[in-house]
Amino acid sequence: MQEKKELSLTIREIEIYPNQEIHGIIEVNYNERFDTIVINSQIENSSDIFNFIQLNGKKINHPYARLSIYKKDLEEKKMVDFVAITQHIPNNDFSKVKFRASIIQEHKEVTNDISFLKIKKRVK
Repeated sequence: MQEKKELSLTIREIEIYPNQEIHGIIEVNYNERFDTIVINSQIENSSDIFNFIQLNGKKINHPYARLSIYKKDLEEKKMVDFVAITQHIPNNDFSKVKFRASIIQEHKEVTNDISFLKIKKRVK
């Protein structure tokens, strides 16, 4: 039987196109103290970013590659769901994307999980 991860990040989409939403879920099974959960997004070979537009069902406008969620804002929830979008257009057929969720306690990362997806160029 497989033990549950302390932090699990799942991105529903495997491939997207520019301006298409991605939907992510973070499951928290970490039972120790922590301050924040941080979500980082990185588009390979690019300075383009994802804009986080929804967090736990509430609309937000966070146009930065990094989103911090304070533990007190989780209100004892063990799940975080988010929606993000990018306008990035790949130079080639596709660009690789990495999303990383981390648990931070006193400025130190204690655990993390990573998910990958691709942004495909639209064919005209």
